[in-house]
Amino acid sequence: MAQRSRVTLPQLQAMKERGERITMVTAYDYPSSLLADRAGMDMILVGDSLGMVVLGYSSTVPVTMDEMIHHTKAVVRANPAALVVADLPFLSYQTSVPDAVYNAGRLIKEGGADAVKLEGGQAVVPMVRAIVNAGIPVMGHLGLTPQSAVQLGGFRVQGRSEAEGEKIAADAAALVEAGVFALVLECVPADLARRITAALPVPTIGIGAGPDCDGQVLVYHDLLGLFDRFRPKFVKQYANLAEAAVAALEKYRDEVRQGKFPDQEHSFK
Repeated sequence: MAQRSRVTLPQLQAMKERGERITMVTAYDYPSSLLADRAGMDMILVGDSLGMVVLGYSSTVPVTMDEMIHHTKAVVRANPAALVVADLPFLSYQTSVPDAVYNAGRLIKEGGADAVKLEGGQAVVPMVRAIVNAGIPVMGHLGLTPQSAVQLGGFRVQGRSEAEGEKIAADAAALVEAGVFALVLECVPADLARRITAALPVPTIGIGAGPDCDGQVLVYHDLLGLFDRFRPKFVKQYANLAEAAVAALEKYRDEVRQGKFPDQEHSFK
């Protein structure tokens, strides 16, 4: 792929205004960042989902700031043209406005991210406003918010009732007023996502939110078939790389046991 110019926030805003779909995928290390950028993604999310698909935690809650910085640095080392957004992990921003600004700053200064993402609605508006005022772009996240999944009753669709839908819409408007440049909508009814997308001046990025958001995001390991602990309904698996990897490893194992590897071609004279 030809060298791309770096994706900017004004470009993403212009894409919404032109009706062009925005593409986003997670990446957690140098090789996945290289491949995602080679595929032409507009944005890369260093999500705290790395806790589940890379580190083996049962949820995103145990992920630490140091772990997020570690993985963000690896993604940024690939020098992607895509805009890199890094998640603020649980309890890195909910505790106070100063904590939120400090930890967002760490993801930018130490991690090298272009922007940060945090979960929540009107309760986090003071944090969003302060981070934005510090010169750091913020992406919001509403609907199913994994860091508070227990409080929401588990990993389930949000906003199905009229009251829930109105609250999500109100939270979305509050986040935009606070300064977010974009908003992730996760696991909400497609009609609700369509109405919020039409009402907001900033791009919406859907994940399990139907086809009418301004863009879509999926977890790298989910869409490539590398993580099989569970597969949400909204995930489309575009490849089964786990199956191919196991087959290759089995072939390597067999050739070593049979004395076929290494052969002359793979040995030095």
